[in-house]
Amino acid sequence: MKHWVVVVGGTNMDVVARTSAPLVPATSNPGHTRISPGGVGRNIAACLGLLGAPVRLVSAVGDDAFGEEALRVTAACGADVGAVRRVPGATGTYTAVLDDRGELVAAVSDMAVVDALELDTVHLTDAALVVVDGNLAHDQAARVVAAASAADVPVAFEPVSVAKAARLSDLVRDLFLVTPNADELAALTGRPAGDWRASVDDLHARGVEHVWLRHGAEGSWMCTREAEPVHLPAAPATVVDVTGAGDAMLAAWVAAWLRGADPVAAARDGHLAAAATIESPHTVRPDLAEAMHDLTREHR
Repeated sequence: MKHWVVVVGGTNMDVVARTSAPLVPATSNPGHTRISPGGVGRNIAACLGLLGAPVRLVSAVGDDAFGEEALRVTAACGADVGAVRRVPGATGTYTAVLDDRGELVAAVSDMAVVDALELDTVHLTDAALVVVDGNLAHDQAARVVAAASAADVPVAFEPVSVAKAARLSDLVRDLFLVTPNADELAALTGRPAGDWRASVDDLHARGVEHVWLRHGAEGSWMCTREAEPVHLPAAPATVVDVTGAGDAMLAAWVAAWLRGADPVAAARDGHLAAAATIESPHTVRPDLAEAMHDLTREHR
């Protein structure tokens, strides 16, 4: 029976430093630092595990302590990490500096290790869905999409950033789900960011079934081919840290879809997961399912 979600993407350690007062550039600032597993693919897999969905992560980490910790924490969330490759060298890192308001000042992404990800570790015979993280190199993403097509497994694509969306735009054809924000959508189609409806039509014409366009605090649009777009408001949340909210959003959508929810109902679950994550200091909130349940009761 096909019921597994296979997530192919990056795993790293997040090093996030936040100042405790307004940041003064070019000098040392008092503050605090948090180190925890991250990576878009890994975050999505961890959230799916926490939500009870059978999920297998395909990724690569170094043979260092960071890699060991990333695998341990991800497995503890309920994800299968048996297809994560250990390679000599350092695990990828994402180092961010935030000001006292939590706004990003600067960041450095060192994800060279993801280039060691190999498609032969991807097992699709029992896959209900493949999630592709835009951090993959073009040839890696192309191999995953081709393998999924050959196995008749639908693909969900998370663009991650404008630059990565542009790099992989030619692969966005005949996919099941694409989850861009407005700028990423523009990068996928070459149209202005304000012309999102025409861009969505372009993706539908390329064979994309669902385009879930995210607008941050303004909510999202679920756009299904041959149906009118549906707007969903963002769930109210007190912002603590927005890191990981989009990853939780996609994971909750996938988990709901696996249970038989339609795309709009699944997107509502996605907004609850994003709100729960925003209200937590964790990139992947350990009590995600319980927090979503509590928010559901609050918003009835």
